[in-house]
Amino acid sequence: MSTTVSAPCAGCQVYACSRGAGFPENCPTPDAATAEVLAEARRELERPENMKLAAAAARIEARGYCRWTRLEETIEFARLCGFHHLGIAFCSGLKAEAKLLLQTLEESGFQVSTAICKFGSMPKETLGLADAEKVRPGGFEAMCNPIGQAALLAAAGTEFNVVVGLCVGHDSLFLGHSKAPATVLVAKDRVLAHNPIGALYCQSYYRSKLRSHR
Repeated sequence: MSTTVSAPCAGCQVYACSRGAGFPENCPTPDAATAEVLAEARRELERPENMKLAAAAARIEARGYCRWTRLEETIEFARLCGFHHLGIAFCSGLKAEAKLLLQTLEESGFQVSTAICKFGSMPKETLGLADAEKVRPGGFEAMCNPIGQAALLAAAGTEFNVVVGLCVGHDSLFLGHSKAPATVLVAKDRVLAHNPIGALYCQSYYRSKLRSHR
């Protein structure tokens, strides 16, 4: 589009989009400026592969809302979509959790392939990093290789990939290069026991810490 449109949704106090009526003045849903955006999104939705995922997600929401854990939703979503071969892209720091997930998915009847973040054993110097920029300077340190993880799982023929604890940015690269649809089961946060939203819920403590990063 040639013009910039407004996307103020998080600050809304009405959320009329959930009801289908009573849209506020600054709502992008009925705004003529976003008509092209909605039309393009609708065209993308109507592609069979996208419609399949969207319909399955809506059905899983109805069946398991506030009853199923995210792991259960992931398994049931994969079943509903007819996926048989799943992939796990995991952080080396969560290898124990990845093994548990592998066992759970296999016991649930899936074929599973896995790819660790250090796949390829490429030194961090590949990225142009100096020794002082490593987590532990003074020796070999393998870089994370999310594009390689995506390529490995594609070569294995996975139909649906599950992300377990990839770092911020590494997850972006994996999701952007995954040939198969992907979901995040674990968002890594070593400080908050992999519960990153805790930093938002504990604003009285974290507000000053978050502001210190400016």
